[in-house]
Amino acid sequence: MSFLMQNGEVLYRGKVRKMDVLVDDLGRVTAADQIDLTAEDVDEVIDASSLLIAPGLIDPHVHLREPGFEYKETIASGTAAAAKGGYTTIMAMPNLNPVPDTLEHLKVQQDRIRYNAKIQVIPYAAITRGQKGVGELVDFDALASEVIAFSDDGKGVQEEAMMRQAMLAAKRNNCLIVAHCEDESLIAKGACIHAGRKAEELGLIGISSASEYQQIERDLRLAEETGCQYHICHISCKESVELVRQAKQRGVQVSCEVTPHHLLLCEDDISADDGRFKMNPPLRTKADQEALIAGIQDGTIDMIATDHAPHSAEEKAKGLQGSAMGIVGLETAFELIYTYLVRTGKITLEKCFELMSYNCADIFGIEGGEIVNFEKANLAVFNLNQREKINPKTFVSQGKSTPFEGWWAMGRCVMTVADGQIVYREGL
Repeated sequence: MSFLMQNGEVLYRGKVRKMDVLVDDLGRVTAADQIDLTAEDVDEVIDASSLLIAPGLIDPHVHLREPGFEYKETIASGTAAAAKGGYTTIMAMPNLNPVPDTLEHLKVQQDRIRYNAKIQVIPYAAITRGQKGVGELVDFDALASEVIAFSDDGKGVQEEAMMRQAMLAAKRNNCLIVAHCEDESLIAKGACIHAGRKAEELGLIGISSASEYQQIERDLRLAEETGCQYHICHISCKESVELVRQAKQRGVQVSCEVTPHHLLLCEDDISADDGRFKMNPPLRTKADQEALIAGIQDGTIDMIATDHAPHSAEEKAKGLQGSAMGIVGLETAFELIYTYLVRTGKITLEKCFELMSYNCADIFGIEGGEIVNFEKANLAVFNLNQREKINPKTFVSQGKSTPFEGWWAMGRCVMTVADGQIVYREGL
């Protein structure tokens, strides 16, 4: 199907300007100041004068749960949620069953992606066998060409010697180590929220910032030693931001991501003993939140990732102590960042897409992040003026748990085009 979007605000070559965008019968995109076609030349002409046409979003950190945990999410439901949120590429974390720690196990996931994914899904392989964070490394040489990178997300690699060997193997294969940084020796049993004022108020065991930043400090030293390209998942505290800032100044090959919930919330926003506020890493202090915002502003933090982590309603209904860690975010991420960071002047619209698309493509070495004429279209179309209240009942993700329930947001995605095909359309 070919279609022409006329008079849209188009993010093209890093700037927003009025343009026309054509997607032809082969799914290729052309953006130009004016495209002189009529309704007889294409299947559909769309008046985009009130819309933003932008590169499709890219998320380096998504839990699709399949294979193994389909009661939480499936590849079909998770990628439908991603398409609804404006994402055209996502990277799938390896906490699955079987864990993608061998080619045989990875093939189970790849086959399901091939048949069920609505957008591009690129899998990670685990760093350790069984994704245990200890024990035995996976065969990097065998897996490297089949995955985007290696991660034990959900587990920090606990032993320094093992992380050094993992980095050397990644360096040998010219691929990234993507680290969930968490020193388990610093976390008490039953810890569930940040070790701060709110934990004291509620009488709960807290998770210290040191459990994150001390492992980041170790890994940055190892990355500098080995020359490995190193990416840090979901940083959450001011010490982590400063460690990355200093490492970049030294020339370490490090990048990092932050989630919308850590940018927009802190421990003070935990309003009740409710599993909607339980995630790992936890919501930290207001000072940490401010440091994270400063980090995206000055380029220390490279990208915004959802850490979309769906669970069943039952798993999230046991309060802060008993609920599973993780919330969903694919359907709300852009709206929240646009409403509460772009519209408030903390970042520009162009910076938003650097953080949510271009930088991820650049750092992970994949296509996307820009509209490139005559290439396959990977686009998201947003109505920046449409205001709506976030309502989990409307989510297409099987996971419904979000701390942003009831928040007002603007910037709804009205169309997503992945690999030249319309994969989501509503209200356009």
